[in-house]
Amino acid sequence: MNSEQAASFIENGMTIATSGFTPAGYPKAVPLALADRLKKNKQQFKITLMTGASVGEELDGSLSELGIISRRYPYQTNRILRDNINNGKTNYADIHLSHFAQQIRYGFFGEIDLGIIEAISIDEMGNIIPSTSVGISPTIIDNANSIIVEINEHHPIELEGIHDIYQLLDPPNRKPIPIIRPEDRIGTTYIPTDPSKIEAIVITNIPDQGSLLAEIDQDSQEIANHIIRFFENEVKQGKLPNNLLPLQSGVGSVANAVLSGLLHSSFENLNFYSEVIQDSVLELIDHGKFRIASGTSLTFSPEGQKKFIKKIEYYKKKIILRPQEISNNPEIIRRLGSISMNTAIEADIYGNVNSTHLMGTRIVNGIGGSGDFTRNAYLSIFVTPSTAKNGTISCIVPMISHVDHSEHDVQIIVTEQGLADLRGLSPRERAKSIIKNCAHPKYKSKLESYFKNAIKQGGHIPHIIKSYF
Repeated sequence: MNSEQAASFIENGMTIATSGFTPAGYPKAVPLALADRLKKNKQQFKITLMTGASVGEELDGSLSELGIISRRYPYQTNRILRDNINNGKTNYADIHLSHFAQQIRYGFFGEIDLGIIEAISIDEMGNIIPSTSVGISPTIIDNANSIIVEINEHHPIELEGIHDIYQLLDPPNRKPIPIIRPEDRIGTTYIPTDPSKIEAIVITNIPDQGSLLAEIDQDSQEIANHIIRFFENEVKQGKLPNNLLPLQSGVGSVANAVLSGLLHSSFENLNFYSEVIQDSVLELIDHGKFRIASGTSLTFSPEGQKKFIKKIEYYKKKIILRPQEISNNPEIIRRLGSISMNTAIEADIYGNVNSTHLMGTRIVNGIGGSGDFTRNAYLSIFVTPSTAKNGTISCIVPMISHVDHSEHDVQIIVTEQGLADLRGLSPRERAKSIIKNCAHPKYKSKLESYFKNAIKQGGHIPHIIKSYF
């Protein structure tokens, strides 16, 4: 049926779960049709919306503009939705991405009334072949009362075969996940589906929003250089093998730049076990740097999308897309010995990291999968420019305003100024290292002064805390 007919299945007060992950593989036509219907009817309408991670304008944007989303899980990047969350119009819970699918199965969020899944096809048995992301789609298909499938003809049918769908049993029946190497395939190329659940099939032809990445600036290049030199030194000391250990990288321009820095390094035959496959991953595959890349979504720029489609048969041999419950699973991250590299909004002098909130109150996007990898990595690295807002704000601060990653989990902090290796250091030693190596010269003396005065007050982690009550 057409998207308008399919959208009529969505009723006020429903819990809707959709495919999609940073923003790739999300439904587009049905949400737009719902928004059009509500604009015309001007009716009061609210839904709870669950996705794998962030989705595009056609979903989060069109529905947030009308104030339709009353509750949202577990990660977002849309400007209007973010404003609605910070203004209290949308209730939002920020959840570790590896936890979300199992929490749905446990019933923590109630019933899913309707799932909307983007696919490239449905096979003769009714099984769904997903498009450019997997995310939580298998869990939605299993747990939703009914399903709408958007078959998006914009995506090449040759995507079939890139997916590896494996679903976990829940405790007390859970078994070890049999992934020993990043290239291991353990599941099916389709999502097993009960065809009786499918209420509608909508044919679409709409591209993913894509991810526009900024040009690699000098700060990002310097951060990449510091990390490469650190890796080289770790190899010399025998702490890492010559081809390192599987790499994980967060999303965005700085993370993309750090990966691109590997192009000009001496490292070869690298493995990538992460969430998001970005443009830089294709570059590294093309240059023979990456032998395999495992994730849960293909989040390319428009140019990266064209490049991928042009060489899709080649890339399919190098790329695997898994459910996010597998791509972000702590068991596998620990087994593989992943090296995590994620971005921070700010870090304090003791190594605590804020990656989600401005001034401790206004959320930006969410924790995403950074916690899944940071807490289980062989090496956990956080990167940030030393300043923000044209140098008017220091990203190295005495005390962060919101804690996402505590000093217990953060081992390496890198800015364009340098790299602080915090392994084995006491809090006071960490403070000296971070101020010396990571702080911008403009703020270094102020941070040193704060630290000296804090030491006078004593304590394991010296702080100057005043009462405002």
